[in-house]
Amino acid sequence: MLRTAVLAASGDPRVRQLVSTTRLTRAVVTRFVAGEDAAAAVTVADGLAATGLRVSLAVLGEDTTDRRQAEESAVAYGGLLRALADAGLTSAAEVSVKLSALGQRFDASLARDLALWVCQAARDAGSCVTVDMEDHTTTDATLTVVAELRREFDETGAVVQAYLRRTEADCRALAVAGGRVRLCKGAYAEPPSVAFTHRAEVEASYARCLAVLMAGQGYPMVATHDPALVELAGRVAGAVSADGQSARWSARKNDRQDGGSRLGPGPGPGPGPARRPFEYQMLYGVRPGEQQRLVGAGEVVRVYVPCGREWYGYLMRRLAERPANLLFFLRALRSSG
Repeated sequence: MLRTAVLAASGDPRVRQLVSTTRLTRAVVTRFVAGEDAAAAVTVADGLAATGLRVSLAVLGEDTTDRRQAEESAVAYGGLLRALADAGLTSAAEVSVKLSALGQRFDASLARDLALWVCQAARDAGSCVTVDMEDHTTTDATLTVVAELRREFDETGAVVQAYLRRTEADCRALAVAGGRVRLCKGAYAEPPSVAFTHRAEVEASYARCLAVLMAGQGYPMVATHDPALVELAGRVAGAVSADGQSARWSARKNDRQDGGSRLGPGPGPGPGPARRPFEYQMLYGVRPGEQQRLVGAGEVVRVYVPCGREWYGYLMRRLAERPANLLFFLRALRSSG
């Protein structure tokens, strides 16, 4: 109920005005967002990489309404990728892109063309792109674009959301050789007709989808902060390696000499040499101690780091996901008022 209420409030312009104009303490936003420009994002990425973490950077600004905004969003990604390359960080960093930021809601062809441009910019920089998923009304269109991107940029990652009833089938289609797939629970308010709405159902769906991805020939990116699911991922990865899945995935090599880093970080050491490769993904500012614990245990961990001025919608989704985040936010509001 709390999650639904916060997501509903995030769409209320009066709430947006209140939150956007209240004198927040700096810790509220900077806990979850790495500043408003590429320089700030690169500084955060550099700090994370220095501790053994990988990074996925996202420029906030979804739901553009005209061509100029969409093109500016693509240019922002190009600038961010150049900055990462200049800092020597592209071996540890990729970018995550929402197609709505590239104009998907008003011009699907424009969004596809701009996504192709961003993918080329990423490849030129020695990095790669993961296409974020949004609400269920865009799922088919997004997966269609991902399929088109993968024809030329097979390192392009896809995202699926476990709370959608269709996702187990989508996982089976996406878990192909070399396919990078991020599995998350989902952060949008969805109707029961298309999504599981109870926590236990979502967790059960996540476990089923995880099993499909681990048994496939792709590269699973396990996006969760749930301790039970973190532990489950390690166990499932170890179990499927007995069937030889890890060996088949690892045997697939990129034909291009310059392309090794674009498929992700590779198997990583992990807790055992026979376990199939995958990585954990967590949000910037959420369970940083757990992120470091996993790195210390030999796991590959990537942190999703957003940057940009359009932080409001992202912040509200983070608050909706965990009551602890909301309490942190309210305490900061009280102390800043």
